[in-house]
Amino acid sequence: TGILATIGSTAPFIGLFGTVWGIMNSFIGISKAQTTNLAVVAPGIAEALLATALGLVAAIPAVVIYNVFARSISGYRMLLADASAAILRLVSRDLDRGTLPLSKAAE
Repeated sequence: TGILATIGSTAPFIGLFGTVWGIMNSFIGISKAQTTNLAVVAPGIAEALLATALGLVAAIPAVVIYNVFARSISGYRMLLADASAAILRLVSRDLDRGTLPLSKAAE
């Protein structure tokens, strides 16, 4: 689950970095062309939007899958705790009564 958590938390930042990179390329294109028409700005904006989309495409499934795994692990942990508590109660009761087979063998 650590890998999924890492992907889910870092992918949006990678997408944000790509967005900044694309917008920066748009500004570089504007400065080189000395104009602000759509043909100059559009490629950088498209690059920025693609980077954002890829970051979200990586992050959203990773976070969902991480949450599913974390919830199921938590459920198994509770089941294990309940089972160990039940076993501990049984063993403790048998030790108090002296009916545990180990205590008979020790006598």
